[in-house]
Amino acid sequence: MTRKAPDMVEIRLRNSRTRKVETFTPIDPENVRIYVCGPTVYERAHLGNARPAVVFDVLFRLMRHVYGPDHVTYVRNFTDVDDKINARAAETGRPISEITEETIGWYLSDMGALGVLEPTKMPRATQYIAQMIEMIEGLIDSGHAYAADGHVLFSVASYPDYGKLSGRSVEDMIAGARVEVAPYKRDPMDFVLWKPSTDDLPGWDSPWGRGRPGWHIECSAMSYELLGESFDIHGGGNDLMFPHHENEIAQSCCAHPEGGFANVWMHNEMLQVEGKKMSKSLGNFFTVHELLEQGVPGEVIRFVFLSTHYSKPMDWTAKKAEEAEKTLRKWHGLVDGAEGGEVHPEVLAALADDLNTAGAITVLHRLAGEGDAATLKASAGLLGLLGDEQGQWVGGGVDLSNHATRLASARTTAMETKDFSEVDRLKAALIAAGVEVRMSKDGVELVPGPGFDAAKLEGVL
Repeated sequence: MTRKAPDMVEIRLRNSRTRKVETFTPIDPENVRIYVCGPTVYERAHLGNARPAVVFDVLFRLMRHVYGPDHVTYVRNFTDVDDKINARAAETGRPISEITEETIGWYLSDMGALGVLEPTKMPRATQYIAQMIEMIEGLIDSGHAYAADGHVLFSVASYPDYGKLSGRSVEDMIAGARVEVAPYKRDPMDFVLWKPSTDDLPGWDSPWGRGRPGWHIECSAMSYELLGESFDIHGGGNDLMFPHHENEIAQSCCAHPEGGFANVWMHNEMLQVEGKKMSKSLGNFFTVHELLEQGVPGEVIRFVFLSTHYSKPMDWTAKKAEEAEKTLRKWHGLVDGAEGGEVHPEVLAALADDLNTAGAITVLHRLAGEGDAATLKASAGLLGLLGDEQGQWVGGGVDLSNHATRLASARTTAMETKDFSEVDRLKAALIAAGVEVRMSKDGVELVPGPGFDAAKLEGVL
């Protein structure tokens, strides 16, 4: 019996290829299939790298909710063979395998801190070299690729629909791709499927000599092996639309003309910092790990991301992070100890409307105002927020009332004796433990901060 999504849930998604928001109809409701381009693993993920991870995590959660967890296959790859990785190895003197293994661990840890679920499958490019070689051989046999000077190149002229995804003219594409002028190319637009490797670089035996794959063929080979010649959704940042995704379409549709490759293409917009493009030269470039180390909770980063629709540029600001932290503290306090209820229909409807996360958050604010803890918890969970494990950064339910009473008493005594040494001692210990100390004429308020460490409070009283 074929499983169908609930009749009342109509998912609509913006298809980059048609430039329209369309009703989503899966090829097979029993197995909704999604592929998203993952990171090249040679350094820590910066904040911009995290946006697609969070965006498509929400899509994954929505599809799991509507079709069932066992009926969604989400593939996000790791590119672990690349010239940037080779350069990092040469620069540091470290083995490539050590660099990629370490970086993959960093990535999964940092994304996990942002509440990103691990995809169903996380293939590494080096695990699929044989499949890439087989696909390249097929493209040569069908006249869509050619071998030249140790390289294999895809013939763009052989695929008439090239450029339809990005909607660019040939002139724009040549300029945008910064094409390499090489004597072995038949056309400037032709791109590399396979290239030769020297002895000091990673390489695999192939019909064209020892070499390594070009970047674009990786995703085509892995998506075919794991999802088939046709699947539902392909996603990534809009910086990948051209040339990467354009090249994927050309390769895949020529290698497997019986399929349609991806039915829906989704692209998230880029991230800015304080209104400017993130750049090392501007001093506004930072990694997810750096933010976490500075005490910004991963849940706060996620909340800021979700406050802007994925199709619009997102501006990360310190003010937004501060406001997000205040909101999440209040919400965690409201749902602490509550059992999750049902996802509110308006939250589900917002997410089903092209992942309108900002609209869903508006509903969450209303639920919080109404004090509906059960519905708030369940609904926020669909966005990857307010999980029990995520609440640890707000203090994990630690009772600081004894410390507040002791500090208030010490302050009263100090006002009489003019000796504030005990007040200063207590405040210093609390702040060192990551507690925000708020003292006013009305009393003392202690709030666990982002870096709260209960162990540091032992022996303070």
